[in-house]
Amino acid sequence: MVYDFHTHTTLSDGVLLPMELIRRCIVRDYSALGIADHTSASTMGRVVREVRRDCALAQKYWGFSAFAGVELTHVPAASIGELASEALRMGAAFVVCHGQSPVEPVEPGTNLAAVSCPDVDILAHPGDLSEEEARLAAETGVFLELSAKSGHSLGNGRVARVAIDAGARLLVNSDGHTPDGLLTEEKARRVARLSGLSDAETDRVLEDNPRELMARIRDRID
Repeated sequence: MVYDFHTHTTLSDGVLLPMELIRRCIVRDYSALGIADHTSASTMGRVVREVRRDCALAQKYWGFSAFAGVELTHVPAASIGELASEALRMGAAFVVCHGQSPVEPVEPGTNLAAVSCPDVDILAHPGDLSEEEARLAAETGVFLELSAKSGHSLGNGRVARVAIDAGARLLVNSDGHTPDGLLTEEKARRVARLSGLSDAETDRVLEDNPRELMARIRDRID
């Protein structure tokens, strides 16, 4: 059972077409897939429109649940609320915000803006997440990501600790750009455990939390 709500295609900096990404995830026994290409104000409408078409084909012919989202990436922190709302109006099933990763020059204040926004679903690789930001994420229902991607994963230990202490929801995502970067159930469990989670916490993060996000997405698109 694998859920992954943060993957990339050739529509941003991934190497697979959306349709091939979906197919490879089916073969890997994914339960559901979220495609969240890097976007900003200039690209998100086109990206959502194109990914939705392949997601619809996968559902129609393979019965597989794939969803078109966006990852708001390196946008001004003050614009996150506006852009997240616009992405949903354009048909995005979910919104990821590119957090303050330890390996990229994301604008300070991005994490705080994302967890304060009711239209953001996931704060990706938030790095040096503060206790205040984790508390806000718990209140607003923003999921905090434990990343399987090299570099971004450097913050996983802190993210896991402050999220658990604050009662915030965690997800393990691949941030996959290539076939080798995608998850397996074993890999997802390893990411969670090496982030410091107990067995019970790992089960919740890999099973209960993704189902909660799936229900949110389905309510939004039905």
